[in-house]
Amino acid sequence: MKNFTRQLFKVLLFFLLLSFFSFIIVKLAPGDPVMSMLRVDDIATSKKDIEQLRETMGLNRPLMIQYIIWLKQVIKLDFGNSVMTGKSVVSGIVEAFPSTLILAMTSLIVMSIIAVPLGIASAFYRNGFINKISELFNLIGSSVPGFWLGFILVDIFAIKLKLLPSMGIGGVKHLILPAITLGISMAPPYIKLLKNSLIDSMEQDFIRAARARGVSDKRIFFLHILRNSLIPVITVFGLSMGSLMGGTVVIEVLFSYPGLGKLAIDSIVKRDYAMVQGFILFIGGIVFVINVIVDISYRFIDPSISIKEGDNFEI
Repeated sequence: MKNFTRQLFKVLLFFLLLSFFSFIIVKLAPGDPVMSMLRVDDIATSKKDIEQLRETMGLNRPLMIQYIIWLKQVIKLDFGNSVMTGKSVVSGIVEAFPSTLILAMTSLIVMSIIAVPLGIASAFYRNGFINKISELFNLIGSSVPGFWLGFILVDIFAIKLKLLPSMGIGGVKHLILPAITLGISMAPPYIKLLKNSLIDSMEQDFIRAARARGVSDKRIFFLHILRNSLIPVITVFGLSMGSLMGGTVVIEVLFSYPGLGKLAIDSIVKRDYAMVQGFILFIGGIVFVINVIVDISYRFIDPSISIKEGDNFEI
């Protein structure tokens, strides 16, 4: 099947490029992984010990040879051990990922609660008060950095009112401030996109034809207008996954939230290169999978896409 073979080739090429990028970017980073491993207080390390460890780790070999050896280990899901904990990189990622996943999903819920009602209302009441509120929110939300918004929320709800904890993890209360911060930061572009997409759908000829046939406004909205408007929103959602992960890193550090983002920053600071490489590959894989899911979801929202792209593979 030509189409299947082509897609499989794209997947393999993506992961090959991603692995090479994650390997090279760590190798080009300042610092010496050997010195990081041997950095122990009050213990002198001889030059011979350093060179011996470097040879054991294969760091004295050419760069491409190092990459090939490392890639063989990665294929076996062996990313090495973390310098910080001594445990395997995989176990460190597995331990931290659930916290990040919970934060990301909660932030998406907060974003949806804000963006969907405002986007729909501002589309139907373009000259009303709600549209002005939506535009003001978009302006402020797009201008205020996420970390600054987080500082404000911490100052108000954690320090002054003492209603919510400002850092750590332990329950629903610890999740509220970081989720609201990330959700508000993500909402503005989706509000504007959903509004414009709804307005464009409402002006299509098939909507006028449906109204002329006496189809109810409720049915027209849910089965035609909203469904047709979701495709560009989902497209942007898939493309913004990298930004979501980046925003999660900032928020996790700000609120000392023990997820993948904080783990990555701690690893960079302590030059835990194996963990950094594992983080890059894992996040790249997550973004890739989400984009595949988004691509598949197109076919459920608009089945005509499958016909246009010839999903009936030619053998």
